[in-house]
Amino acid sequence: MASLLRQIVASPRVRHPEANLDLCYVTDNIIATSGPSLTYPQRYYRNPLDSLVRFLDSRHGANWAIWEFRAEGTGYPDEEVYGRIYHFPWPDHHPPPFALLVRVVASMRNWVRGTGVEVEGGDDGRLDGNDGKNGEGDGDAAKGGRVIVVHCKAGKGRSGTASCAYLISEEGWTLADALQRFTERRMRPGFGPGISIPSQLRWVGYVDRWTRHGKVYVERQVEVLEVHVWGLRDGVKVAVEGFVDEGRRIETVHTFGREECNIVRGSINGKNGFADVVAEVMGRRSGDKGVQTPTSATSEKKDVELPTESDAKEKEDFEGGDIIFRPSKRVVLLTNDINIDFERRNNANFGLTMVTAVAHVWFNAFFEGNGAENGGKADSSGVFELEWDRLDGIKGSRQKGTRAFDKFAVVWKALPDEERPGIVIHEPREDEEVKQSQPADWKGNKDYSPGIGKKLGLRAASPHNGSVSRASSTKSDSGAGKEEEVESEDGAAGVRPYGPGGETRLEVPGSPVDGPFDSPDSPRPGPDEGNKSSIDTSPPVLFPVHKLPKVPPPESTDDPRAD
Repeated sequence: MASLLRQIVASPRVRHPEANLDLCYVTDNIIATSGPSLTYPQRYYRNPLDSLVRFLDSRHGANWAIWEFRAEGTGYPDEEVYGRIYHFPWPDHHPPPFALLVRVVASMRNWVRGTGVEVEGGDDGRLDGNDGKNGEGDGDAAKGGRVIVVHCKAGKGRSGTASCAYLISEEGWTLADALQRFTERRMRPGFGPGISIPSQLRWVGYVDRWTRHGKVYVERQVEVLEVHVWGLRDGVKVAVEGFVDEGRRIETVHTFGREECNIVRGSINGKNGFADVVAEVMGRRSGDKGVQTPTSATSEKKDVELPTESDAKEKEDFEGGDIIFRPSKRVVLLTNDINIDFERRNNANFGLTMVTAVAHVWFNAFFEGNGAENGGKADSSGVFELEWDRLDGIKGSRQKGTRAFDKFAVVWKALPDEERPGIVIHEPREDEEVKQSQPADWKGNKDYSPGIGKKLGLRAASPHNGSVSRASSTKSDSGAGKEEEVESEDGAAGVRPYGPGGETRLEVPGSPVDGPFDSPDSPRPGPDEGNKSSIDTSPPVLFPVHKLPKVPPPESTDDPRAD
């Protein structure tokens, strides 16, 4: 049953059938895997941690190390992998702070090339031993070079971003070749690209530009001056977000209120409700069957032009207005990384509200200001604009709901040096220490993104705040403030296993060919029994139905189809 569940969860991804593990060899020295699990019930549908470690030991001896990117927590303590792990967490379904990505690829390079430089923050001998004392295994691969093992939750978005960044910046791959390789090795044919989230793809493009122009990056504080929105519908919240805590968390810096909204053309009908949303989906306005309107994200033109005056009079109620949001106080972000978040709500009856659209987009002001091409001297101000169709959807999916607007633009400027000088960041040398990030709590952490509970559908309406759009909440109002997990449409879809030589069947010593490999008593090579966690990894006790104890379900950040 456990084996079947894992196959269902990772069905579109390539697996190693013989090892029964959800992993692939992107190259001979890069392995991408979904996040392993130590405890139940996650072991039923994720890679069992002991099976993964046993596989790596048998194939690569002590020559492997893990890079994890999970701001929601790894799900296991470091000692379960001999402490041979690098922590660079950032939130699921988002790109990382670019400065963090510089450290990620540098640490990977140092490990693969065997420079022997210990990662700052690690224990003595943590990652520079390579003498067999931190793991056993006599496989042929153990005699070869070092191997990078990357994982996030599904081993796709964040893992793909880091893998492609390394191939481009350290191995000389082109942008197209790196993306194609990750897709070919990680995804089953017909299930789309390995990296599918637009903002993550934008970041890989930034890495390519950074690499081709000398690997210089200047971190600056950036102020958002205005947000222009064309064709804004009613009930849309617009917020500015940025990274804090080295990228482990996303924080809302500012949410625009009604008093900060300046209408340039048309109007926003504040009385629109659920009936109007249904009419929009049906392709017409409520009360006007003669006006046909595009309803899907692919049916409208991407080059948005302002309508003529006659068109505006005919359709302004439905198409919304052209708006400029000017903050009443300064909106300053600590880094170049900026996220603009949108959520649309419409009134329904009986104290309910309908969330009809959710979307966001990340951009980096240094690269949008052509800093890479100008030797680190980026433009001091600029405009970033994008159409609705090209924004990121819910939880990394393509799903955004009904159209909330046509196009938007952000006017930004970097703070002058006298306010806060930019920090010049060069890639660490091979003989330099590379600083890790502070890991998230491995037992689980839900407080890492303000949008982790966003979803479409009905919710209990919260009391109106007169200064903020009614699309102001990202939490369920009927759950004591608890975030609701949303399953991604395609976060884990399509991945597959792939061996170093293209093989799809690999043997794991001491394990049955088709077994689930989730027995807590399965032997696992290791230098010290004391390294094993005291956590109970035994299967849950099964009770007769009439004796089933009434216990609350355990809290978990694990979404079987995430990232």
